[in-house]
Amino acid sequence: MANKNFNPEEWLPTAEPASTRTFNSAPLDSNSDDIEVITQRIESGHVDITAGYDNWRDLGFALADGLGENGRDYFHRISRFNPDYNEQECDKQFDKCLRAHGTGVSIRTFFQKAKDNGISLSTDNTRKSAKSAMLAISAPSRSADFGPGKSAEFINAENADSADIADIPEPEPLPTFSQNVKDLLPDFLKRVADIANSEADADILILGALTVISACMPHIYGVYDKRIVYPNLFLFVTAKASSGKGRLTLCRYLVEPIHDRLREINEAEMMDYKQRLAEYNAAGKKKVNMEKPEEPPMRMLFIPANSSATAVYQVLNDNDGEGLMFETEGDTLANTFGSDYGNFSDGFRKAFHHETISYIRRKDREYVNIKHPKLSTLLTGTPRQILNLISDAENGLFSRFAFYFLDTRMVWNNVFDNNNDQTLDEYFQDLGKEYQQFHSILKENKDLKFRFTIEQEEDFNATFGQYQEESVNNYGDEFVASVRRLGVVTFRIAMILSALRMQEDGNFADDLVCLDQDYQVAKRILDVIIRHNARVFSELPKSPSLGATVAGNAKNSKLHQAFFDNLPAEFDRKDYQRIATMVGLNPYAIDITVLKWVDEGRLENVAHGKYAKSK
Repeated sequence: MANKNFNPEEWLPTAEPASTRTFNSAPLDSNSDDIEVITQRIESGHVDITAGYDNWRDLGFALADGLGENGRDYFHRISRFNPDYNEQECDKQFDKCLRAHGTGVSIRTFFQKAKDNGISLSTDNTRKSAKSAMLAISAPSRSADFGPGKSAEFINAENADSADIADIPEPEPLPTFSQNVKDLLPDFLKRVADIANSEADADILILGALTVISACMPHIYGVYDKRIVYPNLFLFVTAKASSGKGRLTLCRYLVEPIHDRLREINEAEMMDYKQRLAEYNAAGKKKVNMEKPEEPPMRMLFIPANSSATAVYQVLNDNDGEGLMFETEGDTLANTFGSDYGNFSDGFRKAFHHETISYIRRKDREYVNIKHPKLSTLLTGTPRQILNLISDAENGLFSRFAFYFLDTRMVWNNVFDNNNDQTLDEYFQDLGKEYQQFHSILKENKDLKFRFTIEQEEDFNATFGQYQEESVNNYGDEFVASVRRLGVVTFRIAMILSALRMQEDGNFADDLVCLDQDYQVAKRILDVIIRHNARVFSELPKSPSLGATVAGNAKNSKLHQAFFDNLPAEFDRKDYQRIATMVGLNPYAIDITVLKWVDEGRLENVAHGKYAKSK
């Protein structure tokens, strides 16, 4: 980045006339959002896209053209990764770029140079897909089946010019469901929704309550597609900072007494174990006739997401496969999945369908099978944190979650509103104590099989058959997996609603038959959730078909070549997963590519989990 004398006039004769520029004629238009996303990717990957003076100068032109004075900060941010970066020289250069008008270098150059350096430009596809999604989800739906509405033309923006983004309007606010279901809810959920300060707030409190209690419904099950299904839900509520998603922490109180009781039991068992172990150790030679006490299981409900894979599996195993992950920062789970010790994403995905999870307990060299794991998950985070956890639309984690996209309300709530002396924390703690009593009854009761009526089954199949057909038309094949798993989610929500009815009437019959009102509530909730999932789906990068690329065309793939070029001389799994995400590849599927390149000699496995480029 050596400094040169700069003469703007040298660029005028061959420049594109300013009048012909169509990409960004005014500072701070809609391209600024895309520039921020791309800049964040450059920063997260520590990628220098400014090498060479001419290249650096053109990036200054581009940012000055696109953002005016507001481009200065971006110019510094992308220049910092150059070894010759100097703050004063960078400012001087940008001053010159601002004074040079009509250079013909537009903001397109910024995007092109980022792409040339392996940075994913998926924001283009994101914004266009978002428009397609909103066209589809804003179409009128049929009240009889709550279907997703009329088909919309699917916009393929893979090769679209970045300039077109400026013409795309911001997505419309997403729909809410609480106003349509509140009067039909079981009493317990009505009281959860009563303290909401908006319809969207009521939505997330209802969904949060359904998710946490889905982890605490022993002996409740149903049969879906000829397989046993339990009530467990996976929910991700996403919003920008300070949008109100933090109120979901109130839902934790609903099941905290159950967790606390398990911890009390565990502490009592541990005290007894330690006492018996001390007696055993003190017995000396007499211990020959004594049996060494076994350490008690680690009883708990809440499983920390930042645990090792073995610890998570052990907790599930010690608690009959039951557990709840409740994290207010989606990055916590993403960072754990990205570590060598904590990558339990495979078991996490299996748990959604209650598939057997197997692991080796190192301490006792014991092979353990967790049959029918019953894990529920509630995560909150920003849209960026979703991308950290779920790299692209083909990632299997996406289709397992019900998403709720919480829009920011520009309303100041009365923070001193206090109609009674009870705080929200106390209100939800009281609900939690009440639910603990119901949980105890369920735990002592026999198995209860949930089922739809014949009429409900027919309507359900027709509704989701339509959902599937229209999802292909609106969003492509990749969204089908999400629609199909949302069918399971609908069934589970109806199961939870039906179980909560027993809390009201105390009728613990042999069969748990879904009431019509609970069936309609579940459908109305999912009619909204599927639209929120579509929004999140539209904002995820669309990866190429990884199967063929990984198996046969790794060297020829531009994405894989960009991935290889950005690898440092030495790196570990966490490094290469981060770089894979940066260039737009699936960070979990990339393991196959790395191992293949080791076999081919392009990379060397220098130590356990450590790699280097071959010399």
